[in-house]
Amino acid sequence: MLPLTATLPKSMLPVGGKPLLGEILERLKEAGAEKFVVVVGRKKEKITDHFGDGDALGVEIEYAVQEGRLGTGHALLSAEVLAQERFLAANADVLIDAASLKRMGESEGIAVAAARVEAPDPDRDRILKIEDGFLKTVDEKGRAPSSALIFAGISLLDRRIFDALRAVPPSQGEGSRELDLMEGLLCLLAHGVQIRVVEVESFIEIALPWDLLEANETVSPDARGVLGEVEGGAILSGEVAVGKGTAIRSGSYLKGPVVVGEGCEIGPNSLITGPSSMGDGVRIGNGAVIERSVIMEGTEVSHLCYVGDSVIGPGCSLGVGTIVANRRHDGSAVMSYDAGKRAETGRRTLGAILGEGVKTGVGTLIYPGTVVEAGRWGRPGEVLWGRLAADGGEGEGERDPSNEVGAKEEDGHPADEAEAEEKEGAEKKPWSRRSSIETSAGNI
Repeated sequence: MLPLTATLPKSMLPVGGKPLLGEILERLKEAGAEKFVVVVGRKKEKITDHFGDGDALGVEIEYAVQEGRLGTGHALLSAEVLAQERFLAANADVLIDAASLKRMGESEGIAVAAARVEAPDPDRDRILKIEDGFLKTVDEKGRAPSSALIFAGISLLDRRIFDALRAVPPSQGEGSRELDLMEGLLCLLAHGVQIRVVEVESFIEIALPWDLLEANETVSPDARGVLGEVEGGAILSGEVAVGKGTAIRSGSYLKGPVVVGEGCEIGPNSLITGPSSMGDGVRIGNGAVIERSVIMEGTEVSHLCYVGDSVIGPGCSLGVGTIVANRRHDGSAVMSYDAGKRAETGRRTLGAILGEGVKTGVGTLIYPGTVVEAGRWGRPGEVLWGRLAADGGEGEGERDPSNEVGAKEEDGHPADEAEAEEKEGAEKKPWSRRSSIETSAGNI
């Protein structure tokens, strides 16, 4: 989730205008849960300060501290002294519908939630093989999937899981070893414990920054109402929520689902189409256009900007006329970055992922799929693509080709993909032609 998690725990990233963890707690509460133990670690104060004892949500929250990030099984062991005889264990980066959570809680014995997906990833997903509604085995990583059901990150457990986790053999390699919750479940299975499998209706895992855009589509804002000021001539269409102290200036058009936080200023003459969410203290300038994006708290999008299908971190400032492109010329899926490496997103529309405190200069152009690390300050008239470092320069192995007429762009520019196609004997796309005019203009 970098660069978004450089300054925030993943569970505090916004979904529908609230922290992801808050949305999960509310769904669990709707399913019947009243008491929670939240396992925290890195930047734990961001979580504990926000949720406190849970009174604002009408629930009870206690906290357990996990020293070191050593896996989900280790996290559960950190909460052992606070666990009741029977409990649900939920990953704090998955969204499951409340009805499925309720069915989980009503199951007998031990149970795991499963999600049916089109293309399980054998290197990443825990692929489940079931028989008569019970877990039979879990595929080894890297093997061809034996089913379309994957572990959905929710388990109904009892205190036997703690002894099972302690019984997992230590690794034979060097260094620390992560202890996965599934290893404890497999230990129980090996000792004859039946584990029921409950298939969920909806499932979203927040594993990559653009997953926030998909999750944003699942949260309805209409119950929150319009609590701020809406000037004459402004239009709110569909499900739109406006927080206290927020002003929607004349001529602005908000087409829901859209959530605008507290203390924001929108417009005049701005266009925001959903699903989009604005955090507290966001400023959207005159004539700006925001489409299907997440804008975090304290960010300013100056006048005449365009931001499409993007995730903009907190405290950012987009200079006048900044354009964040969200589609490729050839209509193919946008590439971006996962853990610093080029990755397929599967999305036809994706703008930029900006970390906290990023600033762009006047007239900046940003290519689809660009990732900018937290704290980077740009210059006027830049053309940005690829993965850009926080020190103001390009990411590792990248340079600005606009300074070298006719030079090949490095990692992140469409010319890379065109060159790869050419090497494979493919015909060059029209947009990959490298004239000096296209180079200096950024070919956008």
